[in-house]
Amino acid sequence: MSELFLKTLSLSHFRSHKKGAIDTDARPVAIFGPNGAGKTNILEAVSLFSPGRGLRRASAEEMTRRPEAIGWKLSGILQTDTQSYEVDIRSEGGAARQIQVDGKSAPQTQLGRIARVLWLIPSMDRLWIEGAEGRRRFLDRATLSFFPEHAEASLAYEKAMRERNRLLKDQVSDAHWYSALERQMAQSGAQIHAARQQALVQLSEAQQQAQTAFPVAELALIQSDGSMPASEDDLREALAESRFRDIAAGRTLVGPHRSDLIGTYAAKGVPAKDCSTGEQKALLVSLILANARALTQDGGAAPILLLDEVAAHLDPTRRAALYDKICALGAQAWMTGTETELFDALGDRAQYIEVTDTGGISAISPAG
Repeated sequence: MSELFLKTLSLSHFRSHKKGAIDTDARPVAIFGPNGAGKTNILEAVSLFSPGRGLRRASAEEMTRRPEAIGWKLSGILQTDTQSYEVDIRSEGGAARQIQVDGKSAPQTQLGRIARVLWLIPSMDRLWIEGAEGRRRFLDRATLSFFPEHAEASLAYEKAMRERNRLLKDQVSDAHWYSALERQMAQSGAQIHAARQQALVQLSEAQQQAQTAFPVAELALIQSDGSMPASEDDLREALAESRFRDIAAGRTLVGPHRSDLIGTYAAKGVPAKDCSTGEQKALLVSLILANARALTQDGGAAPILLLDEVAAHLDPTRRAALYDKICALGAQAWMTGTETELFDALGDRAQYIEVTDTGGISAISPAG
């Protein structure tokens, strides 16, 4: 089984952490301490070792520690079977974060080729009952874990769509202004849609093959106002045909940015949005585990998992089942909880870290 884990993590002026350092091995990491001590801030720091804005989707300025506001820095070593990568991530004065890998400047997309990071946080508990945007982000995080190039396609699509939306808001009707942008949107948009569909197939297969205490979630990708044009040519044609409608709306109304992820509790045939809170949580855990399992079965390493307060919302049986699956996968899972008792079923299969707060400054210390 391949291996991937964050071997070291240091934080400087990041959120509530003025200074902190953690040394780990490949085992799960159980982080405990009172509410507000800074546990989730550690998980957010780890999430930044992957492409995107992290688990809170915060700006670089929002992540800097107050009142100093001098910027922040994260450093860590990502360890695989064959290589270690020294990663530095920093922001100065609220500027966009800068990344270095082994001492050389690197784009965020390079992190996606080194490490896969998945997370489940309390704000996602409402995934099935709130807007489609959150479900698209959830699916795109899974898709990115399978296909690192999904990040480039998404960036290219969003850039072209912003330019097209600017034309729409300015009431431009000349077709020549749109054609090049729509070609780019069609090319990257078709790639996005195909990657999402393939990710759903892999998630479905991983769920069906597993025997777990968590329910199977049937997933489907739909378009908010009809079917998604699947091919590049179809999407380019749909964008051209939609121009006058889009001008009236002032935005682009067709494309993968309008897709939605629909989930169903398979055994009951009940839409996820209509399930109980506990069932909705169990479906999310099932999908995270399926995502990790699919990546492992592909011959790669299990992803790094970030599970914020997940143990508190599971009964003891499912909690123990979750820990067993994480350990069987060989995943380094960073988990938070207020009490050490929440991690009793892990025993010495995990490493323990206590986080405390004194005067608004978080402190990290190994425990157990």
